[in-house]
Amino acid sequence: MTAVSGQERLTIVPLILDEARKEVDRLHRHHKKPQGHRFSIGVRRPNGTLCGVAIVGRPVARSFDNRFTVEVTRVATDGTPNACSALYGAAWGAASRMGFLRIITYTQDGESGSSLRAVGWKPVAVLRPRTGWDTPSRRREDRGTDGVARILWEQRAKDAPELPLIDNLRNEIRNEILCEAIGCGRPFPLRAGRGRPARYCSTACRVRAHRAAKSTA
Repeated sequence: MTAVSGQERLTIVPLILDEARKEVDRLHRHHKKPQGHRFSIGVRRPNGTLCGVAIVGRPVARSFDNRFTVEVTRVATDGTPNACSALYGAAWGAASRMGFLRIITYTQDGESGSSLRAVGWKPVAVLRPRTGWDTPSRRREDRGTDGVARILWEQRAKDAPELPLIDNLRNEIRNEILCEAIGCGRPFPLRAGRGRPARYCSTACRVRAHRAAKSTA
């Protein structure tokens, strides 16, 4: 596959995971290289220089991991015009030929998404900023992208199954829920393995909610 960038003709090439991971380390601004992939591709200039990579893997959110969906987990380029669009277009082309019905990815709030729009991707949801990745069920260090809202994008076949409920997806991706107390709504981590899921972020919110329920009874 080829794409025109100014006066240059870009060429899409397959990559093994190690090659793609090295390029992500070299080129990406705010994400580390992923651990695995379904497939990876690169884009080269006419002189053979690799100017960008895309790594496509299983969806991070369990709701999307249905055997028919893949996720572009990383795209990194050196700024060559149209390289991002070429990678996103080629990623969906390869995935659809392999039998996948949907491909998804995320951009950070403030990024235009023009490279995605140029090859037919559509924004489908806005995911609120995450307060942190550390949860009781899985201890992790916070990431540099915490506190930044994200946009969910997709490209899909006509017979692709419908998306899960966006509210459920937001909670699953973030491994957290929203406090149900009136006037709160603060997100807090799911308490895995502790029986029935909590509804309130604190004892004060639980007491306030119970008092409100009694006053309206």
